[in-house]
Amino acid sequence: MTMMANHFQNGIETAKLVWSRIPNSESEEPQDSEDTVGFLKKSDGSGVESLDYEVIENYAYREEQALRGKLYVGYLLVVKWFFALLIGIGTGIAAVFINISVENFAGWKFSLTFHIIQKSYIAGFLVYVLINLVLVLSSVYIITQFAPAAAGSGIPEIKGYLNGVDIYGILLLRTLIGKIFGSIGSVGGGLALGKEGPLVHTGACIASLLGQGGSTKYKLNSRWFQVFKSDRDQRDLVTCGCAAGVAAAFRAPVGGVLFALEEVTSWWRSQLMWRVFFTSAVVAVVVRTAMGWCKSGKCGHFGSGGFVIWDISGGQEDYSFAELLPMAVIGVIGGLLGALFNQLTLYVSSWRRNHLHKKGGRVKIIEACLVSLLTSVISFGLPLLRKCSPCPESDPHSDSTIECPRPPGMYGNYVNFFCSKDKEYNDLATIFFNTQDDAIRNLFSAKTIHEYSPQSLLTFLVMFYTLAVLTFGTAVPAGQFVPGIMIGSTYGRLVGMFVVKYYGKLNIEEGTYALLGAASFLGGSMRMTVSLCVIMVEITNNLQLLPLIMLVLLISKAVGDAFNEGLYEEQARLKGIPLLESRPKYEMRNMTAKEACGSRRVVSLPRVVKVADVASILRSNDHNGFPVIDHTRNGESLVIGLVLRSHLLVILQSKVDFQHIPIPGDTRGVTNPIRHRSDEFTKPVSSKGICIDDIHLSSDDLEMYIDLAPFLNPSPYIVPEDMSLTKVYNLFRQLGLRHLFVVPRPSRVLGLITRKDLLIEDTKNENAIPLQLTSTMSL
Repeated sequence: MTMMANHFQNGIETAKLVWSRIPNSESEEPQDSEDTVGFLKKSDGSGVESLDYEVIENYAYREEQALRGKLYVGYLLVVKWFFALLIGIGTGIAAVFINISVENFAGWKFSLTFHIIQKSYIAGFLVYVLINLVLVLSSVYIITQFAPAAAGSGIPEIKGYLNGVDIYGILLLRTLIGKIFGSIGSVGGGLALGKEGPLVHTGACIASLLGQGGSTKYKLNSRWFQVFKSDRDQRDLVTCGCAAGVAAAFRAPVGGVLFALEEVTSWWRSQLMWRVFFTSAVVAVVVRTAMGWCKSGKCGHFGSGGFVIWDISGGQEDYSFAELLPMAVIGVIGGLLGALFNQLTLYVSSWRRNHLHKKGGRVKIIEACLVSLLTSVISFGLPLLRKCSPCPESDPHSDSTIECPRPPGMYGNYVNFFCSKDKEYNDLATIFFNTQDDAIRNLFSAKTIHEYSPQSLLTFLVMFYTLAVLTFGTAVPAGQFVPGIMIGSTYGRLVGMFVVKYYGKLNIEEGTYALLGAASFLGGSMRMTVSLCVIMVEITNNLQLLPLIMLVLLISKAVGDAFNEGLYEEQARLKGIPLLESRPKYEMRNMTAKEACGSRRVVSLPRVVKVADVASILRSNDHNGFPVIDHTRNGESLVIGLVLRSHLLVILQSKVDFQHIPIPGDTRGVTNPIRHRSDEFTKPVSSKGICIDDIHLSSDDLEMYIDLAPFLNPSPYIVPEDMSLTKVYNLFRQLGLRHLFVVPRPSRVLGLITRKDLLIEDTKNENAIPLQLTSTMSL
């Protein structure tokens, strides 16, 4: 109990640390700062709002359910599948737009730079730096001035939302706009980050906006889509959006489903899996259609690049048992470098938060521009330190169509960057002067042995690793999938060079080891296994490498877990998002439910309460749930349910349920009919909802009364006071609860339900049902 009280006190002290406000173009909403967007105020979760995933079975809900027939239930099912279709189409279109834009900006940038450096190196350098700077400046300006919640990858925030944490601003329309256009600027500007993580957030925003019927603030809403308003339904839609984002980013529909299941969701059911799978399949169709359309040359510079698809099916076909040792070494390296990356990004992000970003949005803009300038100088200057290499002689027996050197402004291997002779290329420029997708394709490529020197790969590894650490945490949309693949494929190819030289076998391809290195770094950093394995197989189109990918993923995850947690978990903790992990802490085994309650006083309400008392209680504390107490004829106190703060605010605002006398009404709603629909009590997604200060009550209103019986949840979840906290934790997380009553041990048992009592046939054996249920009454 003392430990819980100390945690609570620490949360109060942490709440006093308020972040600097971001300058916002919308002056009428000064609350949209990083105090409430992206970063939560209290690091222990004591000041965090939760989502109401539990169904509140009050009288309004039961009345609506009684009026709904099978036809309406079928209608809701059809609408859910229709929404899944729209989410897939919307996310696919957003991904196509982002990819085409990034590819065109990058294509124009490289073509213009290569054209200018033929005449003047200095002029080409200045143009290259200026284009990158403009793109990054546009991205960071959008984030700081328009959509603060769009910064970063968004995956920790979405993971927190699906875990039950209500984070303001992450699913707004302007967040979606900022995510799309911010990703185009930051990725097109050549920063060491990717667009795959932001696509997950983009898909979640699209799903949420569809579920809300659009945006009411910008007058872009439709009542036809406002069918699912509850947090429970919104959670299912956002889950579909997350899977759609991964499917769109990697063209990996099955990987998208598994990513949603393994990484972001805390609650899952088979019906949801079918809709998520359907959404991912729709995304795959949309993306494939767009790629086929772009191959005809209608998308500008958009060609074979853009979408993450690295076909290495023509690479190494088999492997020997002796190769498993260096492959295991790749897994160990990935675990070590991944854990180091997580720790370094945590330190840098903490320093940014506590020192740099407190100075306002202008400092964030300057910081992002300086990082862009540093990245441009390194990517343009380092290749000059490497000597050009002669092109390899073409093998007449090989079916390789790789041209050396490649034509200026085209994609591919063997970049001629400031080389004096025609048949020469710069191996370091081959990595730097490409979009990340094409650079990875070059590192994965087969039949290009000796294309890179070990010195160039090691130089790129050190510099890009450092840039990725510095860039992660800046005020731009930033994903870590593709940078992680870049880092891993670099040291993987280095190990592949050693294996080729040591074993001397002709069938060994360096590109295969680059793929395994990419998988190992992602496993060591993000700690994903099943979903990452499937994604890597889908994007490389090589099923034969599946056992090897599984091997390096298991090793890298085990090594990384020995040092710290995954990247998203570390970032969520830094942002104050209180995730309930799948496994409870070890200390909970020796604690009980009563000890976890701490010293916080339970604020309860009588069934018939005075309006003045309700307003006073809501102003004096920030509790979100209040037990409702009634009295029997014998005067014994009886807990009849739980009423939510949001429900009380709706009742106070509408005033239609006020009554003049403190007498309970008819619980069946005959004398006091229910004047509200159940969806009126739902709070808009990613919104603050109603505040007690927004409600104006006259002196006459304060003297009236409210009967809370029609609005409370009469069947909240209840546990005995001596239940172990481990068991309470598992129950709370698996059911997606917000409140859990702790009560003394009950005095008697009314009955006992077993599995057979829940196996009720539809209409075949109706007479047997009451007999089964009453057979336990003798207990």
